[in-house]
Amino acid sequence: MKNLRRIFFVFALITGALSSPLHAQNAEAEQVNAIRAAIKAGSSKELIRYMDENVDLNLAAQKTSYSKSQAEYVLKDFFKKYPVTDFQYVHQGKSKEGHKYAIGNYEFDGGSYRVYILLKLKNGVYKIDTLDFSEE
Repeated sequence: MKNLRRIFFVFALITGALSSPLHAQNAEAEQVNAIRAAIKAGSSKELIRYMDENVDLNLAAQKTSYSKSQAEYVLKDFFKKYPVTDFQYVHQGKSKEGHKYAIGNYEFDGGSYRVYILLKLKNGVYKIDTLDFSEE
């Protein structure tokens, strides 16, 4: 009986150790997808949920650092001025420093922007550090 308990305990430890990184990867993938959905919806309110307390924004060649609350208003105005018709990622990756990034195409009536999103790990959670909308 003791051997059976030991085997079960070791099995539980191994299963937990293997599933933890997979759970973290799934949560990170869900977050990146939620950011894409927020941009595609043109929702500044939803998008700021994934931002750090301070964020660098480059919107139509105007680069400035904003607090999270300021960024919401600036993005709301941007989305109103350039209503999204489509947004898709074209590339995603992770830097040597462990930062995640995504590059996408933001389309609106009359043009498009290349979007670069940089996420940095803060207190165990990836947060948007930089959001760059550059004309193509």
